[in-house]
Amino acid sequence: MHEFSFHRQLINWYKKFCRVLPWRENSDPYRIWLSEIMLQQTQVATVIDYFNRFIKSYPNVEALNQAKEEDVFKLWEGLGYYSRARNLIRCAKTIVEEYNGIFPKDINKLKKLPGIGPYTAGAIMSIAYNEPVPAIDGNVMRVISRYRMLDVNISDTKIRSIFEKEVMALMGGSPREFNQALMELGATICTPKQPKCSECPVKEGCKAFKNETTEQYPVKLKKLQKKVMKMAVIILEHQGKMMIVKRPNSGLMANLWGFPAIPYLPESPKSTVKQYMKDEFDLEVLVNEIKEGPRHIFTHLIWEMQIFKCNLKSTNEEINPIEFPEIQWVKQEQLKKYAFPTAFKKLFSNL
Repeated sequence: MHEFSFHRQLINWYKKFCRVLPWRENSDPYRIWLSEIMLQQTQVATVIDYFNRFIKSYPNVEALNQAKEEDVFKLWEGLGYYSRARNLIRCAKTIVEEYNGIFPKDINKLKKLPGIGPYTAGAIMSIAYNEPVPAIDGNVMRVISRYRMLDVNISDTKIRSIFEKEVMALMGGSPREFNQALMELGATICTPKQPKCSECPVKEGCKAFKNETTEQYPVKLKKLQKKVMKMAVIILEHQGKMMIVKRPNSGLMANLWGFPAIPYLPESPKSTVKQYMKDEFDLEVLVNEIKEGPRHIFTHLIWEMQIFKCNLKSTNEEINPIEFPEIQWVKQEQLKKYAFPTAFKKLFSNL
């Protein structure tokens, strides 16, 4: 295959075999932006329902700008990486206030918006505005790595420009269709393991296919081993209610509700919990029960949770939060009203 026909073969395949996805119904930049933010670190099958629910509640950027943060977090619940949800609200505000509710048709202005990096900016420019701009995600890097047999480490952010040049050299036809087709090829055919090379529309020009080296690409350094932390999760009960706290506005699971939690050493779990509750909330607690909790895997971290059921030592003490912005005392059936991350939701059946 000659290189000039790459885009024709690819786009013809895409038109025939692409998946029907709700964000592909039109080229509205709001829908493109929302879907791309949701799809970061999350599977397409998971995102579909979240996307549909979100669009129903907030059909455009003006509606999202009027949303309460707590309501957005509730809709986002279970998607993880909650900084994305915070940036959605910040980005919507900027677009409404500074750009009259219209996503700028300028890649440099897009990249300055909260939560929008080079890939998302490229996706908006090409898919929404049909501009010839590359959109380099993991799927695209995998396809190009194999097609060109590129011996570059895709974990190195400095090599993005290499892939941008390669994509621009291959791009043709409608940029909107080309970029979506390239992403689709990586997601459905040129998969990380056992790629379906026999079904690939551009296999004739693929160097890795020709040399039978597809499994060797893309080149990627081994991932760092996840750190394992033993976490004491404190269920403090008083008069039929339990204490929940809103986590700080930065760091892990920021701005979401949860139970007090702290890393502990196996040799002194009770004393760690008591000291933490005293230092952090000025509360004297009694530990009544310790039981095994669930395990939760974050991006670079694993929590092995132990549940510490506690009561107040004295019922007359006032709550004096030091670090956490908000504390609530709620009944168990009320927990579902609050935006909890998945790590803490796993505990609900153990309460």
